[in-house]
Amino acid sequence: MQMLDAARVRALLAPRDLVEALRVAFAAPDVTVPERSHHRLDDERDATLLLMPAWRTGRLLGVKIVTHHPRNGEHGRPAIHGTYVLGDAATGEPLAVLDGTELTRWRTAAASALAADHLAPEVVREHLLVGAGNVAAAVPHCYAAVRDVHLTRVWARSPARAASLVDRLRAGVRRADVITCATSATEPLVHGADVGPGTHVDLVGAFTPQMVEGDEQLVTSASLFVDVGAALHEPGDLVGPLGRGTLRPEDVLGDLADLAAGRHTGRAGPEEVTVFKSVGTALEDLVAATVVWEARTRAGDGGRG
Repeated sequence: MQMLDAARVRALLAPRDLVEALRVAFAAPDVTVPERSHHRLDDERDATLLLMPAWRTGRLLGVKIVTHHPRNGEHGRPAIHGTYVLGDAATGEPLAVLDGTELTRWRTAAASALAADHLAPEVVREHLLVGAGNVAAAVPHCYAAVRDVHLTRVWARSPARAASLVDRLRAGVRRADVITCATSATEPLVHGADVGPGTHVDLVGAFTPQMVEGDEQLVTSASLFVDVGAALHEPGDLVGPLGRGTLRPEDVLGDLADLAAGRHTGRAGPEEVTVFKSVGTALEDLVAATVVWEARTRAGDGGRG
């Protein structure tokens, strides 16, 4: 069994190839994806364990084991750790263990880029990244596969300068053509009142009801899209408004499968504000792991493909 660490995963995972592989997978899905399971590890530390299996019958199978410890940042550690186990679906034979954290950051960024190809303005003068973690760092590379971005700005929290940073964030939101939020925030960072006409907002961080990055005005006033149906009952961005009745399930215009398959044409006009809310899916993990495994085979790393 092969061990593929973060550096090897990164070397093998070309962003453009991953975006296109996700496009094909969402347009004509042939992956079985059971509902992922959430387990609370530690209430005091707000720690969570997620198990995410998926398989293509007769081809490859995989399961991702993810832990989320949002307080790790207080000690200079990443909040999310992951391990991905890849196997042969026909025989059950384990093939490789991949660095799941690296895999997650790239498949998350690539899914956002795929959505942006349908929802973002054709001309992106300024892209604002809210957050400076692992996922945020991968986003510009994946967006480059679908748009020419003239300028990327990064905003990140700093408790010592909180007030000035909030002002800078609001100013950046007003200027940006595309905004990507990739944080562990529990209070809204992007407010609908600050978002200008024609902006695309990409919310990728929140995946529990306690987490939220966009406020209620943003998600209820924009053209709303999600990656998968789980986005309607997992992230606080949508769970809160749905529970209060200010947002209805039918207000979601489509998901990544609808966009990739052409069942929804995406952005309708230059003044439209679009929001893409993602929570991630094991389909993306298996596709990313497959891209890595096939690239490894082409590179002649030995073993089977």
